[in-house]
Formats: sequence, structure tokens, C-alpha cells
Amino acid sequence: MKIVHLATHAQCNGNGTVNAMVDLACMQARAGHDVAVASSGGTYESLLRRHGVTHSLLQQSRQPWRVPAMIAGFGRLIERFNPDVVHAHMMTGALISRFGSMRRRFALVTTVHHDIQKSASLMRFGDRVIVVSHAVGDAMLERGVPADTLSVVTSGTMGSPRFSARQMPRELHLQHPNVVCVAAMFERNGIVDLLHAFAHVRQTQDAQLYLVGDGPDRGLMESLAEQLGIANHVRFTGFVADPRAYLAEADVFVFAAHNAPGPLVISEAREAGCAIVATKVGGVPEMLENGSAGVLVAPQEPMQLAAKMGWLLMDSPVRAQYAARAKRDLERFSVQRVCTEHLAVYEQAISQCEHRQNRPSTRRAPAA
Repeated sequence: MKIVHLATHAQCNGNGTVNAMVDLACMQARAGHDVAVASSGGTYESLLRRHGVTHSLLQQSRQPWRVPAMIAGFGRLIERFNPDVVHAHMMTGALISRFGSMRRRFALVTTVHHDIQKSASLMRFGDRVIVVSHAVGDAMLERGVPADTLSVVTSGTMGSPRFSARQMPRELHLQHPNVVCVAAMFERNGIVDLLHAFAHVRQTQDAQLYLVGDGPDRGLMESLAEQLGIANHVRFTGFVADPRAYLAEADVFVFAAHNAPGPLVISEAREAGCAIVATKVGGVPEMLENGSAGVLVAPQEPMQLAAKMGWLLMDSPVRAQYAARAKRDLERFSVQRVCTEHLAVYEQAISQCEHRQNRPSTRRAPAA
């Protein structure tokens, strides 16, 4: 099968959509398919090459004056690669794929990685629309995406090509007890809530907080830590490409986002055997077995978050119990499973297109 993935960039900067796309492209190439990624480029290009994935430069932008150049570039890509499937991971790529080719010979698959923005509804132009959790599927149905085009392929990172070539980072020797959060510094990721909750925990426990990530709201978070009097006990690490060492040394891992369709970091925290406290939003409950593999709390409720964090920090047997639960039944988070399910959706999309166009298949069989 010949597959083209469309993404805005291929940078290693913590973008979950790009990380998921890179994992999928590498796994598909490993399975013997002819795979290309079209984006504005980035540090993942070398990883893609090592896995036999072709990278083509294709600038994608929401600026109207760039549309003709994007369409022309996409047309050249399609003529050169002649794909069976184009998989658009972001809205711009979906629109280019749907309307930028007058005689479309490929099946168009789109993935809704995030349903926060209204523009996510535009992903409905795919022949098949993949969502990363059942919660996102329900949201897209409410937005008018036809049920017979939707497929749920849940997120997973076990066996990720992004980490498989790397050695486990060396031990960091974090201070204990500690709380670790891996998230971009956006207010919507609940960092403000976490800081307020941690300030409350600090009244009774001598804990440390490690905030792993960067983003435009970092200055606001650092100022808030100062205001709350906890700055000496909070470490802002900045972006870390491979956070496994932090997860390995976490006493409690916290994910406090206000919305999260299918966060890859939950898969990574479970694989590391973390005792997890997370907000009950989006696809998070599905990824934590509805609370049996991690403690669920209401979003934007710092006091509730503080109570559960403090409980796990104080009660080491319960903390160990949740850490053990997180490690159970992890096969569902394997990138191999994610790859296999995507290929099945591609077959459905191709079949639908062939039926609609009433023409014989021109697909190439995948390599053995």
C-alpha cells in the first residue's frame, strides 16, 4: 500500500499529533508499506529516513494567500507518489486533500487528534474519519460527522520508534516525595490548578513538584509559583524530548488538563508504572480503565486534586497498588496495535472509494 501522511511539521517539540503521526508512519514502513510524510520538515526527518519513510517538503498554512502554492505542491506530490491513501492529521491537510485534487484517485483518511477547536469539524471531509477515543467520537457525532464514516483507534506509545533507538535516559536522582507532570505550558493543561493544589499539599507534606514541558504560559506559571510561596519547591525543566527518566522516578504523576482527547503521556506514564492522578476529561477515563488504573478527579478543582495527590503521597501501599494497576494489560497501548487498526481503516476507505468510483483496484499489495 502507498501511504502519504500530511502534517504541519515534523518537529520533535512535544506535539502529540506529530508524535503519533511519526510513530504510525515508521510502523507502517516497518510493515513493508511505501510511506511518505509531507510537512514543512523538522528534526524527526532523520528518524523517518532510518525507518524507510520518505519526507517531502510541503508548506501548510491557514493564510489564504498561501493556498495556491499549497495546492500546487500537493498536486506535484500526488503525481509523483500516486498514493492509495492520503492521511491528513490536521485541518489544513484535510482541506487541501479534499479540494486540491480535481481527479482524486486516492482514499482520504483524516484523524481528529484534538476536538477543542471548531475547525475539527472540517475533518469530516475524509472518506473515513479516525478519532483517538470514544469520547472524541461522541463529540464529532454531535458536530454532524456521519456515524458510518467514524472509526475509533485509541492512542498508544508502547514500542514507539521515537524511543526504541534511544537508551533509557540516565537516572535524575529527583528529590522525594515528588509529583511529576509532563505537559506543555498552556493554561488549558491545568498547570494553574496543579500549582494551587500543590501549594495546599505543601502545607502538610515536604514534597517537590517537577513540571516537564515548555510553552507560552510558562512565565505566568513561574510567577504564580512565586505568589503561592512554593517557587523553591517547583522545578520548571523546560521541554524534554524523552521524559522517561522523570516518569521512572515519579512518586505521583499528575495530568490536570481541562480537555484531552487521547493524551499520549497517559500511555507513557502507565508504561513507566506511575501512580497516576488525572482529570476526568475526554479520553482520559478510557485510558485509565475508568479509574481502576489511576485516580480520576474533576477538572478545574484544585482542592480535589490536592486531596488525591496528598493521599497517594502519604499512603505508600495505596500508591504502590495504583502503580501496579497502571502496568496491567498494556498491550492495548502498543504502537503495533495502533498500526494494524489504522491499516484496517485504510482498507475500508479504499474499498468505499472503489465502490463509489466503480473502477477496479489499482492498489499494490503490501510487502511480505
